[in-house]
Amino acid sequence: MVSDPRLLARDVLMADSVASKLSAVDALAAIAEAGYDIDVACQGVDVILPGRPYKPQLVPPKALPKRSLLQNEGRAALLHAIAHIEFNAIDLACDAVQRFPNMPNGFYADWIHVATDEARHFRLLQERLAAVGFSYGDFAAHDGLWEMALRTRHDCLARMALVPRLLEARGLDVTPGMIAKLTQVGDAESVRILEIILHEEVSHVAIGTHWFNYCCRERACDPESTFLDLLRDVGRGALRGPYNDNARQLAGFTPAEMLGITALANDAI
Repeated sequence: MVSDPRLLARDVLMADSVASKLSAVDALAAIAEAGYDIDVACQGVDVILPGRPYKPQLVPPKALPKRSLLQNEGRAALLHAIAHIEFNAIDLACDAVQRFPNMPNGFYADWIHVATDEARHFRLLQERLAAVGFSYGDFAAHDGLWEMALRTRHDCLARMALVPRLLEARGLDVTPGMIAKLTQVGDAESVRILEIILHEEVSHVAIGTHWFNYCCRERACDPESTFLDLLRDVGRGALRGPYNDNARQLAGFTPAEMLGITALANDAI
């Protein structure tokens, strides 16, 4: 039986169905909780495409139709989009665990914890979708999160900057608006789930901040200027406001970083 958490994280990454990926996350969480040793020197595999279920169909973001939250189908489409993000976030966390060698043990423990949280979030959304008559895979989705994983697959510093601190931080900005809209249409159960996710995603972005700063210290580079330099090469859509300043502060963003993000976003207008 494989007991190295980094190898089990690879099993999660390559699982190609919803059920098998969630089962693999459970096995990874159990091994990590039992305290098995982590082989930090084990070389990661350059996974280009993780295992995936045959649905949902993946399309460009602009091909996704806009739906009204006044209709059950529209609310279900929103929940599905969030579920897809959480499902991909499982892969992103596990890829960080299996890919990047020679990090401190805490790095692997942190991202295993994140993968476990993301799987729980996905299950909450999966149950909510079922309650309103839909399943994961019923709507098309896009592949933006994994595209960024590919762009950063050779550099742990860039991965920490541009996945948790860019793409996942964007979730901190937009989720309060989704909560407000769902509140307006009386969907209290979906609101409850999104509030759980928002609260816990702050800590996930904070984990990204912690390990980004660690990588910067190891390379003797300034975190603020390094982060902003990396942002200059990414799509400006991920930088636009409004920003959830309180959540970003809790997740470790500095005032100088927020000023820099705002300036970069404004330059693109």
